[in-house]
Amino acid sequence: MIIGIFRSRLRETGTEDYPAVAERMVELVARVPGFRGIKSFAAEDGERVSIFEFESLAALDSWKRDAEHLVAQRRGREEFYESYELQICQPLRTSHFQRD
Repeated sequence: MIIGIFRSRLRETGTEDYPAVAERMVELVARVPGFRGIKSFAAEDGERVSIFEFESLAALDSWKRDAEHLVAQRRGREEFYESYELQICQPLRTSHFQRD
């Protein structure tokens, strides 16, 4: 499994199109074979965090090369983001608990 952590801050102005672009990316990535899911959160201080999972590096690489995703990344750097950080990780250990 591959886990990505995307932390970002939006610019104060000029981000009107961001919600539609972000929604479109979620629609597209859901179609990528090996995509397992994404959860996104926003903190009170404006930081946004998305955690996503892929079954393999090959699945993630497929998403990285998606043409529409590449355009959205460019728009993100040029129009939407004040800053961002992306970390790609592999779990060293996993544990679960589920109350019945």
